[in-house]
Amino acid sequence: MISIVVPTVGRPSLATLLERLAPSTSDGAEILVVDDRPDRVGELSLPAGLDAYPKLLAGRGLGPAAARNTGWRAARFPWVAFLDDDVEPDPDWLTRLRADLDVPERVGGVQGRVRVPLPTDRRPTDWERSTAGLERSPWVTADMAYRRAALAEAGGFDERFPRAYREDAELAYRVRRAGWDLVRGLRRVTHPVRSEGPWVCLRAQRGNADDALLWHMYGPRWRALVEALPGRRPWHVVVTAALAVAVAVPRLRLVAAALWLGGTAEFAAARVGPGPRTVREVGTTLLTSVFIPPLATAQWLRGWWKWRGARPLGGGLR
Repeated sequence: MISIVVPTVGRPSLATLLERLAPSTSDGAEILVVDDRPDRVGELSLPAGLDAYPKLLAGRGLGPAAARNTGWRAARFPWVAFLDDDVEPDPDWLTRLRADLDVPERVGGVQGRVRVPLPTDRRPTDWERSTAGLERSPWVTADMAYRRAALAEAGGFDERFPRAYREDAELAYRVRRAGWDLVRGLRRVTHPVRSEGPWVCLRAQRGNADDALLWHMYGPRWRALVEALPGRRPWHVVVTAALAVAVAVPRLRLVAAALWLGGTAEFAAARVGPGPRTVREVGTTLLTSVFIPPLATAQWLRGWWKWRGARPLGGGLR
């Protein structure tokens, strides 16, 4: 028997997801929808005709990690499958999920496969390429099933992560550290690219504060432990420092300005090159490439200060 937990912030895509999941209830699965919209928790109305089978839970408006904790702690069954509210499961998803969960007892989690459709008539934008990274990311809760016992032993999701960023990878590390194995299954979901404004990449820099939390919890090896790809933060720090020196130290202004300009140009070229290279995309990418390094650095420093002394849930060695 399987519990399916869907945290939601009320996206229109929730109706499509629930329609896809409807047949699973006749096979004994339970669906738990956790309403986690800040300032409107508990006001969600399920789509017409669907009220009979999902169980609607009120979240606490604290982000997806806390919402998933609310869901799995209310679950009745030994396996809990987490889905994002903007994915579209394949028609045979539940059948394949059941097959995926036929695993040895020491397997505590099974990841599904995520497909991100990209345009076929042009190159993807920077935001589209970022979303497509879900296809390669390990243990993402866009589609991830855990044994309830493994979640309980690991302590669940760490609610200090307020965004859908790193919280799933960090949980996966604690589950494995507790002695459980994680494997990949064969079921599939489609994760469409959400429509976002041109400044989404600037908002995304808030994730650097979560990276600082991971550094405090696990030390400089945190990327390897949670299987995160190398980032550009060291270069962002260099570029930001060069800008600060160019502004504050007249004697070094020319050298520092050249370093800042060169670093910014390299970063912009790396983002523009794979993209569609339309006038709008190039202009937005060039402008945001100026602001991303200082924003990323500032968010890292904010997280570094906020989370000083932080330790993993349940303690543990760094």
